[in-house]
Amino acid sequence: MKKLTALLTGTFLFLLVPVFPAYAQCPVCALAVGAGLGLSRYLGIDDALSGIWAGALVISISFWFCNWLKKKSYKFLRFIREKYLIYLSVIIWTAFTYIPLWKAGIIGHPFNVIWNIDKLIFGSVTGAGVFLLALYTDKKVRKIKGKQLFNYQKIILPVSFLVIFSIIMYLVTK
Repeated sequence: MKKLTALLTGTFLFLLVPVFPAYAQCPVCALAVGAGLGLSRYLGIDDALSGIWAGALVISISFWFCNWLKKKSYKFLRFIREKYLIYLSVIIWTAFTYIPLWKAGIIGHPFNVIWNIDKLIFGSVTGAGVFLLALYTDKKVRKIKGKQLFNYQKIILPVSFLVIFSIIMYLVTK
């Protein structure tokens, strides 16, 4: 069951990310998502809710890592298409995040499930989707209006989407 869950999650993230082009993520946004994750784990909040922030953090760091690699202008990167670089980045950061959690027994506990899926994995997949939706919304708003609507929109929209979805998830899983 653990292997199947990990395979399905990896496949979902692998297929979901290339739908969206690589949006540049700033360190402040990644820091805000990471702070939300750390705070939720510290306060003992349910793993489904913590997973929302973990999934968003993996996607945020993956995009950030891709942009960092592109700025470095390594010669071998000239031969790799951008979408494959995103795939590779998501795989790397997913492995860095979830393998230690699986080895520590946080992922895969038989009583820590929601709808027969591990709570942390479920939250991570939905959080990644919500985060990508927020990035897409920001990009669409900028395209339609020709500018941002308010200061720090690129940070406020993803964090707001994640907070709202966390509240909805809390009410659903209560």
